[in-house]
Amino acid sequence: MLSLKRPPRTIARDNGGGIGQGQGEHKASLTLNDLGVTEDRVLGGRVTLRQAPDGYRPGMDAALLAAACDALPGQRVLEPGCGVGGALLAAATRRSETQFQGVERDPAAAALAVENIALNALSSRVGVIGGDVEAGFRALGLPVFDAVMANPPYFDDPNALRAPSAAKSGAWMADGGLAAWTAFCLKAVREGGTITLIHRADRLADILALLASKAGSFRIRPVAPFVDAPAKRVIVRAVKTGKAPLALLPPLVMHDREGGKHTTQAEAILRGEADLAW
Repeated sequence: MLSLKRPPRTIARDNGGGIGQGQGEHKASLTLNDLGVTEDRVLGGRVTLRQAPDGYRPGMDAALLAAACDALPGQRVLEPGCGVGGALLAAATRRSETQFQGVERDPAAAALAVENIALNALSSRVGVIGGDVEAGFRALGLPVFDAVMANPPYFDDPNALRAPSAAKSGAWMADGGLAAWTAFCLKAVREGGTITLIHRADRLADILALLASKAGSFRIRPVAPFVDAPAKRVIVRAVKTGKAPLALLPPLVMHDREGGKHTTQAEAILRGEADLAW
């Protein structure tokens, strides 16, 4: 188990918002002394999250992934690439009788995740270990899980976008591509278990093709910025060995055109007052 020496506490302000950068009225941060770590209250103030100000920070996608987790009491859920624990801790807070395990290859992020687990008094149900998706699930030496949830890096071609900062490259660029992530998830979950992914909408066909060899019963939730705009994200839920027909669900619309504020449904989800039902 990774650990991090706990820095002195300072008070973090809570504006009652969900996880996400750029949410304005939904989030406020304070720096902890000179350690370069911010402390944020997310999920309506129910989760405290320490994270580096310059690295990858959990955003709206992490909040939606946590809301989409529908694991039952007593089940075990795995999140590969958990970072500092943004989605992991939000999901664990939403699902108070479920066990969660995170996997993270970046030692600094993993150490902060361990810190955050303790900070939220969730050590009895949530853990984080070091590991790399590219090495495969079997390299972890863990039994299979009831469910896997993941927010895979959105790009696997370095020429597809302007290179992110070194601190963010691991979260944005998938060295082994989306194929490595789907293969990991398929190995990590039991037959009849679920795989839930959030990703770019333009990769939907790839996600379905990569999972279809061993999973089915797909349910797809588009996520659109406005009611009259194309979806930019999709949340895909699949069942390993599932045979039910694919279902395309109504989109989750994030913002109203007037004022750009969150819709009532999106606001409730971000505050942890509602789940993203399947």
